[in-house]
Amino acid sequence: MPECMYKKTKMAKAQYFNENLNNNLSNPRNFWRIISNIQAPPVHSQPAAIKVNNQTLQHPLDVANAFNNYFVGCATTLIAKLANDTPTERPHTGQAPPTVQGPHIAEKFNFRPVPVSVVTKLLRNQKMKYQSGPDQIPAMLLKISAPAIGKPVATLINESLATGYIPKLWKTARVVPIHKSGDSTFVSNYRPISLLPVMSKFLERCVYTQLRDYYQSSKYLTPDQSGFRPNHSTTTALLKVCNDTQAGMEQGDLTGAFFLDFAKAFDTVDHGILLQKLKNSGIGDHTLTWFQSYVSDRSQHVSISGSSSLPVTCGVPQGSILGLLLFTLFINDLPNVCKASTVHMYADDTVIYTSKPDLPQLEASLQEQFTEVEKWIKDNKLFLNNDKTVTMLFGTAPNYINCKIPIYVLGQNQMAR
Repeated sequence: MPECMYKKTKMAKAQYFNENLNNNLSNPRNFWRIISNIQAPPVHSQPAAIKVNNQTLQHPLDVANAFNNYFVGCATTLIAKLANDTPTERPHTGQAPPTVQGPHIAEKFNFRPVPVSVVTKLLRNQKMKYQSGPDQIPAMLLKISAPAIGKPVATLINESLATGYIPKLWKTARVVPIHKSGDSTFVSNYRPISLLPVMSKFLERCVYTQLRDYYQSSKYLTPDQSGFRPNHSTTTALLKVCNDTQAGMEQGDLTGAFFLDFAKAFDTVDHGILLQKLKNSGIGDHTLTWFQSYVSDRSQHVSISGSSSLPVTCGVPQGSILGLLLFTLFINDLPNVCKASTVHMYADDTVIYTSKPDLPQLEASLQEQFTEVEKWIKDNKLFLNNDKTVTMLFGTAPNYINCKIPIYVLGQNQMAR
């Protein structure tokens, strides 16, 4: 290509992206999608060898199994370790925690049949992705054949909803290890990306729509959650906390807050407790059977020359459509235990705060809330990352002078300030 043509092409390309960026300044999603298109796509090469217990593994099958053991074991090891630390304080596996008072449910939720037109529209709206999950069916194939397969796919979905059964293949994940940073020979420096069967995602989308509409109409989910809600974001969560803090400062109060960091929150959700919370939220018995099938008998394998499948016995499925909503339900009753303070959450990121006129009252109130939160955490078999759970003190200069941030205790550990 002549140099003058190359320069003109480069300038035209730059002008095109510059106009697109300027036109989407008020639309963050489109703005960052354009940025991603400008950048070169990341290369996710799989490691030729990894180190496990001071041994170097090079055979692709050994490498895949090592990754799979690590990814599955992160949550189960944490559960086993902390359960052994407090064996008499946590509920047994599958045992529901004490019920926390929630909204009254007047009507039970049961699945409705999904019309063929809805399924066909879902198929047509699929993104043109050529990558497939464990079922080896690319979304692109279903998209272009939507008019022909809409009816049989709707039959499969409605049969699953009616019988409360999900095929095992639809509950199998293919996991791709993605290097985060650091030494590429250590499995701990990788994060898992789960690819689920595309058919299971169509089924989940139909269930998600009905369940979301039910919770919205019944106003069951707490307004103290900004994650995974329409017209809510990290910005609305930040505005809520900042406005409340500023209101306390304008009244001359001190505001104390502690920021909870749950360890592997999505991966350690206890299925028995989740099912009980679904039932408490008004899910009918027959529909509850479907959710029991959904969370049980799940497995995953790592896609490096294949690997042995391992069972996934806890957590909400990564990469799923329902997982985020189910986790929101799981943590939904946390604000109910903090009656003397305000709680706000974005997914599992949680801040609990209160305002008092002086430090002794504030310290006593927050320590009382710590005790209630600790009990809720134990009852629900979640675990705090003590190193990342911190406290903060807010106030105006006159109130803040000579104030020493108090030390709060959660269990046997002091929280960082």
